[in-house]
Amino acid sequence: KTAYEISLGLVGSEMCIRDRYTFSPFSNEQIISFINDSTVSWTSTFSIPSLLEIFATISAFVINQFIYHFIKYFNNIIETIGNTPLVKLNKLTKEIDALVLAKVEYFNPGSSIKDRMALKMIEEAEKDGRLKPGYTIVEGTSGNTGMGLALAAIVKGYKLICVSTDKQSKEKFDVLKAVGAKVIVCPTDVKPDDPRSYYSTAKRIGEETPNSWYVNQYDNPSNTLAHYQTTGPEIWEQTNGKVTHFVVGVGTGGTISGVGKFLKEKKPSVKIWGIDTYGSVFKKYHETGVFDQNEIYSYVTEGIGEDILPKNVDFNVIDCFEKVTDKDAALYTRKLAREEGIFAGNSCGAAIAGVIQLKDNFKENEVVVKVIVGGPLKSKKGVNLPNTAISLPALTEKDMEDAVFAINQEVDWIALSFVRTPEDLRMLRDLIAQHSEYRIPVIAKIEQPEAVKNLDALIPYCDGLM
Repeated sequence: KTAYEISLGLVGSEMCIRDRYTFSPFSNEQIISFINDSTVSWTSTFSIPSLLEIFATISAFVINQFIYHFIKYFNNIIETIGNTPLVKLNKLTKEIDALVLAKVEYFNPGSSIKDRMALKMIEEAEKDGRLKPGYTIVEGTSGNTGMGLALAAIVKGYKLICVSTDKQSKEKFDVLKAVGAKVIVCPTDVKPDDPRSYYSTAKRIGEETPNSWYVNQYDNPSNTLAHYQTTGPEIWEQTNGKVTHFVVGVGTGGTISGVGKFLKEKKPSVKIWGIDTYGSVFKKYHETGVFDQNEIYSYVTEGIGEDILPKNVDFNVIDCFEKVTDKDAALYTRKLAREEGIFAGNSCGAAIAGVIQLKDNFKENEVVVKVIVGGPLKSKKGVNLPNTAISLPALTEKDMEDAVFAINQEVDWIALSFVRTPEDLRMLRDLIAQHSEYRIPVIAKIEQPEAVKNLDALIPYCDGLM
């Protein structure tokens, strides 16, 4: 009983004995050595008080080990990656006959599925010597991969440089900086082979930085391997092999290719469907084999679609692609939060919209698994409306459509260009009141001061002037 009380009272049996009972201290190592040494004549070597000290210490040590054996914990944060839950979607999919399940990946420590492949790419690079102690990791990322790499870098002791685009929010960059990453921002609207692009910049920094490793998630096979070894098996086990369709947005291609390969090996009839966005080349290339430059243009949805063909996209595994508009991605992101309680980013909204668009392909008793890739890193974002009605008295229909789309994305501010009259701002204010329950700040951008007759008249309708 005394030893048990000691073990509960203090951590470390040696300290328990010495501090509470002022006996001569014996370390755990000494105790084990005494026990294992068969040549020791205990009765001749130690006095009775000494033997009592030893036995008391042994008791405390054994009980301590017994107690700690039943404490469940992880040794570090990256050990918590994976084993994310499947959650049934109810309201959004009520018109779909099949059971639709969401694999909610923002339960990973970095809040996204990218934690899986970030850790795997690092581990594989360590194994073959590309990444060594003290090295700097370099990668181009829209945010989530950077967070996964940052967590692994913290635990393993590496430096990290993240290269991103000005399409991403400042708050995303602030989060990456908070976990120790250096962030470099590049322009979005340039071709991939332009030296200013984030693809080219990340590769160049990797080449120029001494003792560094360029990750290249788009072409790194460990990206796909991570999902073949973890995400795919989890889905198979969680559905007891009943999965019939797997749906996910496609960016780097690692998730759809890794999961798709695993599931098709288990059950060839499983359908693998990728969600693409307008402005991306995936769908047309998959259907025709043609890389069409005319398919490439700017879009808002982050995390899916590409203007390149990553090596990780295995088109042979994918059965079909479905394109989703930026507007529908934003609308279903909001619906996902308000009707299912799942707070995710626009790429996840796009995947939900894609499932809805494909609903006629699903039958009763089928099991559809879609991935909630991650929750949005907390951010503030705004939009600049061009105001195409430069020579007209008010906003055009196109301007108003753009404004409604921006409002539905729940932007934190809207800036209107070429403001000349209060009527421009008043119409924008009315649209905000109709389509949002929140007050969104409006900024008036005055590119043509000579066209503004009364500057003071604008002030009541806006929150700032530029």
